[in-house]
Amino acid sequence: MPKRKKAKGKKVAPALAVVKKQEAKKVVNPLFEKRPKNFGIGQDIQPNRDLTCFVKWPCYIRLQRQRAILYKQLKVPPAINQFTQVLDRQTATQLLKLAHKYRPETKQEKKQRLLARAEKKAAGKGDVPTKRPPVLRAGVNTVTTLVENKKAQLVVIAHDVDPIELVVFLPALCRKMGVPHCIIKERPGWVGWSIGRRAPLLPSHRLTV
Repeated sequence: MPKRKKAKGKKVAPALAVVKKQEAKKVVNPLFEKRPKNFGIGQDIQPNRDLTCFVKWPCYIRLQRQRAILYKQLKVPPAINQFTQVLDRQTATQLLKLAHKYRPETKQEKKQRLLARAEKKAAGKGDVPTKRPPVLRAGVNTVTTLVENKKAQLVVIAHDVDPIELVVFLPALCRKMGVPHCIIKERPGWVGWSIGRRAPLLPSHRLTV
């Protein structure tokens, strides 16, 4: 095959030499020597660092931080997550003060009421049964029945019922039946104080109408 001729390009003129600006020389005082620090082992003192990651925090702080991270990472079902939406402290306090007025009568109050009724009957004034006043009712089965019959005026649920399956259906049932309900952040003795029970309540008693 015949050899191809190489195309001859035009020669480009060489670039002009760039004239360098003369920089002023930095005056160095010979009396001051450079003493660079050496941060090796046993040498100069190490610079200050942020040692927060090495601090041993108390157990409760570690737990609450781990819990917060878990709450952010885990996807909680809406039916369970609704128990984190609680009344604020001021509203909850007012609610419990109101509930205290409707708490069930104690054994002593019942005894006095029956004695007064017996005295009236003995005096010949006739036995007139007293009308049952509106009082708080507690317990899962009792509250559920009252909600289904639309007799409940307000349902108060503690936020930390364990196991949660006992009351997880109740907010949806209240909405369906048109019964107002709320979830309060339960402190030891709050709900028990309202219904006349001791502080360590059974799960079925942490529910009030």
